[in-house]
Parts: sequence; structure tokens; C-alpha cells
Amino acid sequence: MTFTKTLEKVFEKIIPSPFVIAVFLTVLTIILALLFGDFSAADNRFTSVMKFWEKGIWNNDLLVFGYQMMLILVLGHILVLSKPLSKLTDRITDLVHSTTSAVILVSVSTMLVAFFNWGLGLIFGAIMARKVAEASIKRGFSINYPLVGAAGYVGLMIWHGGISGSAPLKVAEKGHIPALMKGISSPETTAQLPELISTGETVLSWWNLLIFGVLLIVVPLVLFFLAKSSGTKAINLPQQQIKHKNEENASTNKIENSKIVAIGFGCLLLLAFIIQYFEALKSLIITPNMLNFFMLGLGILLHGSFKSYANALGEAISGASGILIQFPLYFGIMGIMKDAGMVTMISNFFISISNETTLPVFTFFSAGLVNIFVPSGGGQWALQGPIIIDAALQMGVPLPKIVMALSYGDQITNMLQPFWALPLLAITRLKAKEILPYTVILMLAGSCIYLAGLLIF
Repeated sequence: MTFTKTLEKVFEKIIPSPFVIAVFLTVLTIILALLFGDFSAADNRFTSVMKFWEKGIWNNDLLVFGYQMMLILVLGHILVLSKPLSKLTDRITDLVHSTTSAVILVSVSTMLVAFFNWGLGLIFGAIMARKVAEASIKRGFSINYPLVGAAGYVGLMIWHGGISGSAPLKVAEKGHIPALMKGISSPETTAQLPELISTGETVLSWWNLLIFGVLLIVVPLVLFFLAKSSGTKAINLPQQQIKHKNEENASTNKIENSKIVAIGFGCLLLLAFIIQYFEALKSLIITPNMLNFFMLGLGILLHGSFKSYANALGEAISGASGILIQFPLYFGIMGIMKDAGMVTMISNFFISISNETTLPVFTFFSAGLVNIFVPSGGGQWALQGPIIIDAALQMGVPLPKIVMALSYGDQITNMLQPFWALPLLAITRLKAKEILPYTVILMLAGSCIYLAGLLIF
């Protein structure tokens, strides 16, 4: 029995659903906080942890963030379901005739899209994987659908090193770093802080682009060999049926079906988008609100009618249903880890065994560990960012490098933590335990590349 087959059987037996994983991590975090958390002598540990948990679950800022993330997934899905993009993905999948060609095409295209935006990349990869499965059924060739699904998820292992990466975008905001470090570093250390770190020094630096280029080659190669060593599997998948304007019956409201009204409103939204965000676009700054505004306008424009858009919404909303309830659970975990001092403990442990050369490497590992409990790039940066910046300043490590070390570590364990795979699983109708054997292998391969990059550059 091959290593891949063994891994498949192990994951099939032991991996529960993503919701059960979230519950398990919540209980584990509570236990760890009770045992190792930082509390004052007067505090009741259990009562304090329960308060931290409740405070995290209903944190207003995190709930706003969660809603932004859901909109990115839903609006991106609606966009891909429009007729023009649906035809484009159909033409692309015409090139597929086997698992090997499928995983190469899906992985490369998904990573390219995800480098520009993680949400769009996630939805694009999921749709591409499903389109490949539908094409295999229609044209009569066999594929390993879970492996293709894993290929559609690889955008989440490169996103934080891309243009939509939370940490690189935050440090590119003028004044963010001094504000983040206020009250944490000494006045002498704070005086060394730059006002910002431009994206030209992080995600658009030559060394990060080189690492991304290597991943564009290595990831499809790994998937190619996995496709060669694994067999094909039967697919039971219903065809997506999205009604567009010309498919509606005569009783449909004329305004809902009007192409002129929909295009006019879509153009109005895009005009407002340009007026509001033109300066930010010139600086290559992309925020969740910007992306959602753009996808809302473009989606209505490409669907050509409000009725078609509403039908696509009905299909797309199911893809975000899983994270709707799991977001608060992870916000609760984040609240416990922050207020009980656990993120600080993890980061400080790795820093204590680091030097100028190894700090980026241990930052990578600590970020990967924290991401399993806090699968949010922005949330993790807010918790862990001040600690690693302070350490980098003390050890003389370049700040752009330490920011990217955290970004690489945060993104790589997405291949082990299935939270962000929920929309993909909903769209493809796959299960987490079906794709995880392959994504874990990709995580190991990607880790080698990121660690080599941090040591060489």
C-alpha cells in the first residue's frame, strides 16, 4: 500500500467534520488556558476564561470582519456563476482529460487568482474543481475528485504572501506600526519604527515573487505525482442549475428581468467604486470593503438581470453557511488566547530560542501553530504582530522579512486546518477528510520552500 493510500485511510477514520474540529479546539483552548494561562492571583481561572470566551465570541470588530469575509465568499461565488465567467471556466475545463491535467490546470490558475485576492481565489478554485468534475461526468473520463478538490484549495497556502495578505497590507498603512507598538516597546525601540513598510518590500519584493514562482512549479508537480500514484474515484454530483435572464418564464417581473436596469445599476456601483477608491488602487491597496464593492457592481453587470443575480445568490449563500456559525467559535478561541496571554506565551517561547538567523524560521513555526487555533490572518497579526516586531528590532532582523515569515506560517497550516475549506466543500460536495490527506502533503512541500526562502533571503 502506498503512502498516499495509507494517509487516505488514516484521515478517513480519524478526521471529524470541520464543526466538530472547531468544538474540539474550543475545549482544548479552554483546558490549556486553565492550565497555563496568565492570571492575577485574585482571579478565578475558570470564571476568567469563560468571560474571555464570551467576550471573544461577540467581539464587534471581529463580527464585522466575519461579515466582510462572508461577503467576499458569497459575492465572489456569484461573480463566478455569471454567464461570461461560467463560459470562460467551461472553455478552460475543455483542456482537461485526466486527473493529471486537471490538478495542474486547477492548481496553477487558483494560485494565480489567489495571489491577487484570497477570497476570489478560494471560490475560483472551488468552482474550477466542480467544473472539472462535471466535465468528467459529461465527457466520460475518470478523475480523483478529492485530489482535484485539494488542488482547488491551494490558493489558501499562498494568499498571505499575495496582494490581499492581511499583515503586509496593514503594515503598508501609514502610522499602523507605531500605533500597533504603542505601549509595548520601549521609547528607544519605538523610535526605530518606520511609519510604514511598503508592499514593494513585502509581497511585491523580488524574493517573495521568486518564492511564489517556485511554488507555481513545485505545487503542480507534487499534485502530478500524487495523481499518478492514486487511483480514480466515482463521482456523484448534481449539476448546478442557475437560471439566467433568457431562461425565465414570462410571468417574471419585468424590472427583475430588465437588462437595462441591471446594467445601469451595476455601472452606477462601479462608478462609485472608482470615485471612492481610485487613489487606493493607484497604490495597489486592496481592502475587503473595496473588493466587496467591486464584486457587487461587477456581478450585477455580468449577470445582466436582478433575477439572475438573485438565483446565483441562492446558490452561493450555501457556500458560506458553514463559516457563519464557526466564525464566532473561532473568535471565542481568539479571545481566550489573547486575554489569557497564550499567544504571547507561544511567541515568546520561540523567540527565547531564536537568534538573528533563526527568528524568521521560528516565527514561521509559531505563526503556523497559532493559525490552527486562530484561522484569521488579520486577527493573528493583531495578536502576534507586536511581539515579533519587538523581537525583530532587538535582534536586528529586517521588519519586511519578519512580516513575511508570519504571513508564510499563517497561510501554510490552512492545508491542515479545514476552516477556510468550508466554502469549497459546500461547492464541490466533498468532505474535509477526503481532501486533507493531499493538502497535508502540499503543506509539507510548501513549508520546505518557505523555510528555504527565509534562510536564503
